[in-house]
Amino acid sequence: MSISHMELSRRGVLMAGGVTVATAAGAAHAAAGATKDSHPAMPEPTAKIAISLDVNGERHALRLDPRTTLLDALREHLKLTGTKKGCDQGQCGACTVIADGRRINACLTLAIMRQGDKIVTIEGLGSADRLHPMQAAFLKHDAFQCGYCTPGQICSSIAMLEEVRAGAASQATADVAAHPALSEEEIRERMSGNICRCGAYSNIVEAILDAAGKGA
Repeated sequence: MSISHMELSRRGVLMAGGVTVATAAGAAHAAAGATKDSHPAMPEPTAKIAISLDVNGERHALRLDPRTTLLDALREHLKLTGTKKGCDQGQCGACTVIADGRRINACLTLAIMRQGDKIVTIEGLGSADRLHPMQAAFLKHDAFQCGYCTPGQICSSIAMLEEVRAGAASQATADVAAHPALSEEEIRERMSGNICRCGAYSNIVEAILDAAGKGA
C-alpha cells in the first residue's frame, strides 16, 4: 500500500469524523430548542369536595382535595397542631389520634374516609386547668423529653387501655382465651407502634400503669 493512499485514508477518516460531530451537535441544538419552546401541559387541578369532620366534639365543614390525609386536615386546615407529623408513613405513631374510640395513624387515612367518626386529638382530651388522667400521669412520671411524640403517645395510651378492658389480646398475651392483664410486657407490646426517639419508654410504662389505676 502506498504512502499517498494511507494519507488519503487518514484524511477521509478525519473528514468523516468531523461530519459526524457536526451532525450530532446540530441534532442536540435542535432538541434543546424544541424542549425550550415546547410547554408540556400542566395537570388539571383536582376539584375540591365538601366534607364534614367531627373533631373534639365540634362539627367542621371543609372543602378539601380528596387526597388530603386526616393529619393534614387537622394540622393545615383546622390548625390543630398538637397532632404531630413524624415519618408520614405510619411508622412512628406521632400522628396517633382516636377515632370512634380506636387509635389510628392520621397520616395513613384520608380525611374523607373519616366523615361520621368522632375524632379526638390531644387538644380534646383535657384543658390546662383540668388535665386528662393520662396527661397528668405523663407529667407526674416525666414520660417525655423533647415532647414531640407525646401527643401520639397519650392518645395511643388511652385507646390502648380501652382495648385491654375490652379483652383484646396482643402478641404478648399468654392466654388469648383469658382476659389480658395489664402488665409491663403487655404495655410495651401494645405501645410498640409509638416510637420515642428520646427513649423515655420506662417512664411511659409507669405513667400508663398509674393512669390505669385511676380509671384513665
